[in-house]
Amino acid sequence: MNLHTPHLLFLGDVKNPLDAKTARGMVDWRPDHCVGQLRLPGCEVDLGLPDLTPAAAYALGARSLVVGVAPLGGQLAPEWLASMQGALREGLSLVSGLHQRLVDIPALASEAMARNLALIDVRVPPGEIAIATGETRTGKRLLTVGTDCCVGKKYTALALARALTDEGMKATFRATGQTGIMISGQGIPMDAVISDFLSGAAEQLSPNADHDHWDIIEGQGSLFHPAYAAVTLGLLHGSQPDALVLCHDASRTTIDEYEAFPIPDIKACVRRYEEAAQLTNAAARVVGISLITSASSDAEALVTCEALSQSTGLLCFDPLRHAMTPLISSLLS
Repeated sequence: MNLHTPHLLFLGDVKNPLDAKTARGMVDWRPDHCVGQLRLPGCEVDLGLPDLTPAAAYALGARSLVVGVAPLGGQLAPEWLASMQGALREGLSLVSGLHQRLVDIPALASEAMARNLALIDVRVPPGEIAIATGETRTGKRLLTVGTDCCVGKKYTALALARALTDEGMKATFRATGQTGIMISGQGIPMDAVISDFLSGAAEQLSPNADHDHWDIIEGQGSLFHPAYAAVTLGLLHGSQPDALVLCHDASRTTIDEYEAFPIPDIKACVRRYEEAAQLTNAAARVVGISLITSASSDAEALVTCEALSQSTGLLCFDPLRHAMTPLISSLLS
């Protein structure tokens, strides 16, 4: 997928850092593609990049403006359109992973056509996806799953795929969301697939492979999320994972923006994910717990991981703080 790199990252006027997960993911995993950030008045998120106008970013080599925010519902705020049009006028193509497609917005479509620039909608599934077969595929698969949304499923998958590759093993990161696709340049946006074809899309994403090859599949949503559990279940069944890594934010006790829904006990989460996964792979098991511990010191994070490891009997780690070697050894065994 040609995303017209490098990028100026658009943050709009968002206040919740979780809403800027697309831009944050690009900065953390593809910093070579990020020239600067564009923030509107009232924006409370700062990625540590230079604040640039579209004209200044173009002069520094940027060739696209990436919508770096993922608000609930996936819609482009009307007050952002002027910035989008301004970027086009300065020669930047637009890249978005929102549910609302750029090509469906007349003002942007006409501006892009007049200037021969691209409107790139990442959240578009392949045209043909077969219904899942449930048939066993060759190769090995690991799926990251979560106690909630925005709990490190993408980061854990990326970190593990990189660690496996660094160890000389065969591994491929399989993107299932807009940010992962922007980082890797390929994938299937699972939450844009018609529900009947979700598991089939997951089968298509991770096809037959060598017996010693690991597909590290980025998870989506959570079985415990009142809005997004469906995409999780479809991805879980179609992936047929041999291994699962449960991701959790150690500071969170309720579903983000759904505070009436508490996050279940971690051991209950492990059990329910294994039960769901074993429909299509009887051997599926949770092999580790990935924690977000950014609110803690290194020492506190280690204590938290050790305590959770003792209570669950599973490897527990923060992928941005701790070595992945123990998890890799567990996979090989």
